[in-house]
Parts: sequence; structure tokens; C-alpha cells
Amino acid sequence: MISEKGICASSGSACTSGSLEPSHVLMSMAVSQTYAHGSVRFSLGVYNTQEEVDYIIKEFPPIIERLRAISPFADGKPLFGMESCEPHKH
Repeated sequence: MISEKGICASSGSACTSGSLEPSHVLMSMAVSQTYAHGSVRFSLGVYNTQEEVDYIIKEFPPIIERLRAISPFADGKPLFGMESCEPHKH
């Protein structure tokens, strides 16, 4: 779903790749295990543009909604941290 939109992302953090354990950073922030296991990591570099970031902010929430609709762990609550995401105004 994500790659269909030309977006590259990975699940979890770099330090937990290959592990079934949630990120210790997210756990220390009191993020629930369900949300921690559902985290997505975006890596940005100096060559990414503001337009690319705005594109991700626009395209990503509908993808998450589709995934939540089929997830056995979705609880119907709003997306954690996504309620107020809007593209940057130039």
C-alpha cells in the first residue's frame, strides 16, 4: 500500500529491526505496546524537500486507516498523533 504511493518506510525502529520486541524508546514514552508494535519509521535526509514531506503527510493517514480496518488490534480510537497533522504552510 505504501509503495503504491511512492513512499518508503519501515516498521519499528532501526534498533529493533529483526526483533519482535517493541522499541524501548517508545515504551519509555509510555506508548502502549499495540501502538509501539504498529509504529512506522520514516528516514529523511538533507535532499528531501518540503513538498515530499507534505506529500507523505497527505497520503499516509488514508493508508493507515485502511490498515487499521483490517487489523485485529485496531480499537477504533483516533490515530495516535495523527489527529492534528496538516501539511506545512509555506
